[in-house]
Amino acid sequence: MSEQNSEQNSGWTGGKSAFGDFAPGIVHYTDKVLFDEVWEREGLSKRDRSLVTISALTALGKMDQLRFHLAFARENGVTDDELEEALLQLAFYSGWPSGMGATSILKEIVESED
Repeated sequence: MSEQNSEQNSGWTGGKSAFGDFAPGIVHYTDKVLFDEVWEREGLSKRDRSLVTISALTALGKMDQLRFHLAFARENGVTDDELEEALLQLAFYSGWPSGMGATSILKEIVESED
């Protein structure tokens, strides 16, 4: 697998938007490394990266980050039906409370658009 160009810039500023000048290290690694480099690698599509990320966050019970990533997965082409099905599968492998919590967040996201 080839290495991505580290000069590539997706224009991601979510870290800067969240923290401004506070915690410049977390802003840098979020915007420049995680989103400008890792998310832009060719090895997986953004859609697949979203599914992997949702799986990890659900399994770890990281609901604050999951809220963003469920919405981001939808932007990356994962359908609501696919997300529901993935969360059902995850409930059995990562624990029912984690699956229920994740599904509740997805429900809020979907219903907020109605």
